[in-house]
Amino acid sequence: MKKMTGKYAIKLAMLMACVLPLALAAQTDREFYGKPSYWRPYDKAGINVFETGKVDTIPFEGPRIRFGAGFTMQFQDLKHENAKNSGATRLYPLQRGFMTAQANLFTDVQLADGIHMNVTTYLSSRHHNEAWVKGGFIQIDKAPFLKSKLVDKIMEVATIKVGHMEINYGDAHFRRSDGGQTLYNPFMESYILDAFATEIGGEVYLQKNGLFGMLGVTNGMIKGSVDSTYKTAADNNTKRSPSIYLKGGVDKTLGDLIRVRVSGSYYHNGSAAASGQNLYGGDRSGSNYQNVMENAPAGAALAASTAIAFSGRVNPGFTKKVDAVMLNGFLKVKGVELFGTYETAQGRNKNEVDSRKASQLAGDVLYRFGKDENFYLGARYNTAKVELAKTTAIPTNYNVKVNRVALAAGWFMTRNILMKAELVDQQYKNFPTADYRNGGKFKGYVIEAVVGF
Repeated sequence: MKKMTGKYAIKLAMLMACVLPLALAAQTDREFYGKPSYWRPYDKAGINVFETGKVDTIPFEGPRIRFGAGFTMQFQDLKHENAKNSGATRLYPLQRGFMTAQANLFTDVQLADGIHMNVTTYLSSRHHNEAWVKGGFIQIDKAPFLKSKLVDKIMEVATIKVGHMEINYGDAHFRRSDGGQTLYNPFMESYILDAFATEIGGEVYLQKNGLFGMLGVTNGMIKGSVDSTYKTAADNNTKRSPSIYLKGGVDKTLGDLIRVRVSGSYYHNGSAAASGQNLYGGDRSGSNYQNVMENAPAGAALAASTAIAFSGRVNPGFTKKVDAVMLNGFLKVKGVELFGTYETAQGRNKNEVDSRKASQLAGDVLYRFGKDENFYLGARYNTAKVELAKTTAIPTNYNVKVNRVALAAGWFMTRNILMKAELVDQQYKNFPTADYRNGGKFKGYVIEAVVGF
């Protein structure tokens, strides 16, 4: 750590000098543009915000627009190895250095009283360096167009979201890194099993006195499509089914010092379309561990880093059918935070007859301290078990296990600027000999400079 600090302190100082004026200017942008009601802030105020509440934060005085952004610059020094590291199991060669900066653009528009639109654009990300739209949605918390007292009463506890949007399965997606918006995540990376997807559909929420419930229905795919499924030797079902998911729980604040949240979620898709189901492969921005534990063919040009964008994760490949359950718990007592996840899933791809299983367990412990809790220390343990699909090279199902331990520290220089660092150690267990992850492990440190406003 000392060696890195001495060599790269000047570069990091130059980086912060570049982003500081922009972030400080953003402190006044909130007043200039106004902020939409029923909205999650993109700065420090958005931490530990899950579903948006039913409190109207600003009177409606006509349509208003707000632009925000998330920027992340990263330095990585990770080392990896496996059992052979040659031939077909050769690993991508790594050196320490800076990762290409990632950036998100947020556009929030208050269209009418209680009606809010969001569009998120990835300006630069790990998986795609060019700009492209993540998704967008309209959120309705009031229905002024209906002019009904009964509807007004219902909308006091109801919320409707429709669009091509990040689905609300589980609570872990509220704490993950998403392209340039990494400020919500006290660590560097998302879970090993990353349950995250953008799909086209709608969600209906009911919430009152800390109790909440949600029903969602989507097309079950990462994009719009009018194609159909096709027959295979293992599966002649050509039906295309929607995804249906449920969520419920309680989120209570006890006095001024204690907050407790417990939630449960269920996701189901019985028959995905030809383009496939992507609950565990729906992230289009990429991992914050760059090129680590990735396969590089021997004697050939190295693959572009955008083609191996999901380093450190395991995708069970449930592209035809999937059923998943996630249970989450969150406890905050003064500056101490505990966040836990248990997840179990089963499914298969279109070339399989029988379903396979996957599960994971994760726990975060954080201590936030200092003025306005501007500093934090944290530890995370994440373990995932996956039954791999059979392939030509590996004709037997293998039950593999991946473990990760991460230690993190962070400093909010302002509400918009976060500096964070992580030490990580990840190990791959029980992978078959022909798999490049056999005997695999990586460890090292990652440092990020983050701006969110």
